[in-house]
Amino acid sequence: MDWNPATWWWLAAGVAVAAELATGTFYLLMVAFGLSAGALAAHLGLGSTAQIVVAAVVSGGATALWYLKRSRYPATLAARENRDVNIDIGEQIRVDGWTPERTAKVVYRGSTWIARLAPEADARPGLHQVSGVEGNWLVLSPINPH
Repeated sequence: MDWNPATWWWLAAGVAVAAELATGTFYLLMVAFGLSAGALAAHLGLGSTAQIVVAAVVSGGATALWYLKRSRYPATLAARENRDVNIDIGEQIRVDGWTPERTAKVVYRGSTWIARLAPEADARPGLHQVSGVEGNWLVLSPINPH
């Protein structure tokens, strides 16, 4: 069986996509995009040097553009602190009192939860905001720190 150069390019692009799926490295998709461009160059009848140049330029360009796009936006919060991931973040809860270990039992969404006071917060009763969720624990910060 004699495979033409485009087949090898498509095979390499497929391997890059599979590697991205296995690792979650989005940049490998940019490399796969460049390898696909190399396959298209082979279909157009360009020589092997031109195919490699097209693949390299498209891969490098796509990777650079993706990097620039990502660097313009601030880093996302960890899932335990991100309201886009966890709808409890930002909700308000009344705390009647804290234990010496800086924990409290609170009623939230119809059930009793164990809450932990955020490290920088003072342990006093009152209205608090969910600033994080760690497993079954709500992490609370006071709304009025004064």
